[in-house]
Amino acid sequence: MRTFILFAAFAFILPASAQNAPPLPQPLPRIDQVPAARDIEYPGTMRVDIDATDTARAIYRVKQSIPVAGPGPMTLLYPEWLPGNHAARGPIATVAGLKISSGGRPITWRRDPLDVFAFHIDVPAGARELDVRFEHLSPTEADQGRITMTPDMLNLQWEKMTLYPAGWFVRNIPVRAGVRLPAGFKAATSLDVDTNKAGNVITYKPVSYETLVDSPIFAGRHFRSIPLLNDVDLNVMADRPEDLEATPEQIAAHRRLAEQAEKVFGGQHYDEYEFLLALTDQLGGIGLEHLRSSENRKSRNYFTDWNKGSAGRDLLAHEMTHSWNGKYRRGADLFTPDYRMPMQNTLLWVYEGQTQFWGNILSARSGMMPPEDVKAELARTAAYYDILPGRNWRPLIDTTHDPIIAARRPKPYSSYQRSEDYYSEGMLIWLDVDSIIRDRTGGQRSIDDFARAFFGINPGHQGIVTYRFDDVVRTLSQVTPYDWGGYLRQRVEQTGDAPLDWIKRGGYRLAYSETPPLYFTSREKDREILDLTYTIGITATKDGTINGIAWDSPLFNEGVTTGTQILAVNGRAYSADDLKSAIRAAKGGKDAIKLLVKKGSSYRTIDLHHHTGLRYPVLEKIGTGPSSLDALLAPLP
Repeated sequence: MRTFILFAAFAFILPASAQNAPPLPQPLPRIDQVPAARDIEYPGTMRVDIDATDTARAIYRVKQSIPVAGPGPMTLLYPEWLPGNHAARGPIATVAGLKISSGGRPITWRRDPLDVFAFHIDVPAGARELDVRFEHLSPTEADQGRITMTPDMLNLQWEKMTLYPAGWFVRNIPVRAGVRLPAGFKAATSLDVDTNKAGNVITYKPVSYETLVDSPIFAGRHFRSIPLLNDVDLNVMADRPEDLEATPEQIAAHRRLAEQAEKVFGGQHYDEYEFLLALTDQLGGIGLEHLRSSENRKSRNYFTDWNKGSAGRDLLAHEMTHSWNGKYRRGADLFTPDYRMPMQNTLLWVYEGQTQFWGNILSARSGMMPPEDVKAELARTAAYYDILPGRNWRPLIDTTHDPIIAARRPKPYSSYQRSEDYYSEGMLIWLDVDSIIRDRTGGQRSIDDFARAFFGINPGHQGIVTYRFDDVVRTLSQVTPYDWGGYLRQRVEQTGDAPLDWIKRGGYRLAYSETPPLYFTSREKDREILDLTYTIGITATKDGTINGIAWDSPLFNEGVTTGTQILAVNGRAYSADDLKSAIRAAKGGKDAIKLLVKKGSSYRTIDLHHHTGLRYPVLEKIGTGPSSLDALLAPLP
């Protein structure tokens, strides 16, 4: 009673303005107006025609005919959650000039206020199909996004330049697609060409919209198709015709890559596989997987500088592995019926982690990379995670959300914040798994047995078979009994030390050298960086601008951040060689290395006391006996 009296008294003395205040605002109801996808047959076949001839201005012109089920409300969707991107990456801003009509009469569209990838229309009575037209505008500068069209080549990705009807599983929507290419261009894709091919217009046989999205086109003025196996081709486009010249030895390495992949996984899920490879300094970078093809970009000197280093040559092996791991077999929470439903990434440490593993192993087995270079990459990765402070607070499973959380934007302290570590740390887990299997079976079984049992099922079937965590554990247990569930949960879900026991089991130890392995140098060249991560904790661009700094490293402790530029080393204008020379000279001494640095408009001099010299990670062989790591890198017979 006393409380009520106090309340009443308090209310009595409120000023009149407070007593007459308007009610607090309440949120408006949010109603999803987009129909959910249903696993039912679509009434008709869509038609898509792309005019890709305007290479000077990088414009794709789109015409679509979309059958309708009858009059009334209808929603068209632009793909948002794109396979292989692990996040909502649909470039909706590239759509311009959208017009929808039927029978020559325009139809008004309105964008959904909650889902800007959705367009609502009212289909008029008597309409049988919609005529949709718009332009897809490729970025023309790198800061606008990925450039997909240049005067000499293009990368046509159907999901970037089509709409599709909401309410159906995309696998149930038939599509007949065609493209008009610039004169002199030749194209490669896993789509089958229809019989009615005329000039530079190509029409493809009908497929589902799901298959169309999974079947991009690379086309170019300077083109070469190289058969590797009966069912595998290497299709190369280049900025200049001389960049296409591959030696017989280089072609043989690519052929062995395809052979070793098919041996590892057993039954494949493609009737043909098309490597789509652009050798270019103009088209935007890409490495993207598909069931029957892969999109890849390397620099113009891919063939011409082959003997100068192998860094980055695991790309094709990585993407081909995805035909089995990620495309055919896919984490259950990554399968979605359309490109609107958000994807979940909790099994990316299998999808990407084991693919990263096979990308390196198959590169060694095929000769795409010398085994010593692959071991150098494994050493670099092991050393990075051995010192990674982010492992103390953020488990690997949480990094599978990073494509959504960070959207692949640069980070100020990625070693502490962590990034998409399910790739490389995931690879370390599978190296450890292989070493456990070999150790417990006396070398009689290996991860190859897992790969065939898990990925090589249902040969010839071109579809999707999903899996869950327990399916991975069950298959590993069939290879050799072990507490795989406990092991994987500890590695994936817990913080702490990185999985590095495979190094000792494999007959090696992690050590550091003052001289970088040749692979390390080629990796710096491939990425156009100076990498002193294991020395003073930085990576830097050619002009000395720091673009990566390790948490709690020597320069971090001097207050240096990314974006800081090193202008001078010991009184001389900066060069990477002078910085490394200064570090060598300071080893074992007491004198500081004097660095003049600039951040914004501020300059300062840093006295860097670093006296342990240069440090580059390497794997050192223990003893002279057989090595299970070397056995893993050896080609299958």
